[in-house]
Amino acid sequence: MKAVAAGAASLAPFFDESSGLGRDADVRSRPAHGGLQQGDTPGLYGGTDEASVCDVEQLKRYLAEPRNDRKARAWAGALDLRRNEIPEYLDGLTPVLLRHDTLVRNHDYKKGKAVPFDALLQAGIAILVDEQGVPAVKCSCGNPLRPFEGDKSRISVSFDDGNEEWKGHDRSEVVVVRPASHELERIALVDVEDPGRGIERPVGTTGEEDTAFDTRKRRAVPALIGTTFGEASRRLAGRGLAVAYDGEAVPPDGARVTASDPAAGAELRFGAHVTLSVVGDTGRSGGGTTPPGPESSRPTATPTSPSSPPVPSSPPVPSTPSSGPSKSERPASPSGTPEAPSPPAGSTPPSPPSTASAPPPSTRSTPPKTPEAPETTSAPPRRTTPPPPTGGPASGAPATSVPATPEAPTTSAPAERTRRTRE
Repeated sequence: MKAVAAGAASLAPFFDESSGLGRDADVRSRPAHGGLQQGDTPGLYGGTDEASVCDVEQLKRYLAEPRNDRKARAWAGALDLRRNEIPEYLDGLTPVLLRHDTLVRNHDYKKGKAVPFDALLQAGIAILVDEQGVPAVKCSCGNPLRPFEGDKSRISVSFDDGNEEWKGHDRSEVVVVRPASHELERIALVDVEDPGRGIERPVGTTGEEDTAFDTRKRRAVPALIGTTFGEASRRLAGRGLAVAYDGEAVPPDGARVTASDPAAGAELRFGAHVTLSVVGDTGRSGGGTTPPGPESSRPTATPTSPSSPPVPSSPPVPSTPSSGPSKSERPASPSGTPEAPSPPAGSTPPSPPSTASAPPPSTRSTPPKTPEAPETTSAPPRRTTPPPPTGGPASGAPATSVPATPEAPTTSAPAERTRRTRE
């Protein structure tokens, strides 16, 4: 593991550090809540109101020059790209400054190839991040970056080749960035020269469309219990709050939130962490320590028989097919108004077919079995009364065991963003 200090020249960079591709800043590393950070964590990265810290257009020109063809192919290969995809890829990246000492998979350029190595980048280094907030390029030299995949607790950092151990370095506070669960529309930065000033930067821009906000303004924790981990993360990020969780691994996006600390309504500063307890939606625990709630135990439906024999003159009534996905699968209404619940498919069994014209008793047909309800992500309602003997549609949804509809998110998922092309 090599240490890479802000402003220090690399021994084998893709491009010379003095070429003007980027400019690092003097930033003291900030304490981090846990080692893993998602790419949409508010305040994970910093910025300034000065000119861009990364010259993306110049990097694009360097990689397009014929004399750099071999270098461009190695650069693209390190990021799993084709050479002709480089311009579009660079147009989607966003320049930021590291606020934490950050572990990455860096690449040198040696003998015509991209040579990977694990590196610790000092806070203050200028980088480009992708649409999920993950470090992608080291600005000053153009080196491609990938996520660090090793064990953070077992790293041994080597400070050499002009990279002296910097003031404020604390091994226990280095971070590893994991992709956000969705493509970002904007990144919430903190001004490294004025921490009371926040910067909202649209993804794929270099600072010309920044808007400022007050990081000292308190923000209320939204209601999160019953939502998925992915949705809760997005709601918190939308409020300028960060997500934390019990355990070492990031919980799956579909894991259900069972508790938050602090609870809904608490007012916190920008970038403060809210710890979520979750239970996995596939039978495995996400990272939360709270035991599964009642909704995680799915009761087994027991077929019921009609309370009276079938009427010979009545034809069988087919069951009504579901007109769409179950409520648990429908997206929340953009207006924030929850949709009215509908009875689960299969809750009303069809009447048995008539046996008036059946052959002799020894060959009497058997009424069809009650169709099983399709499995949903939430527990089906417990049946409290037998179905009507006529086989008609139920007059209403069962009065008990209907899970409470979680509060609709305060903001809808961002619409697909048209990629900007820098001129």
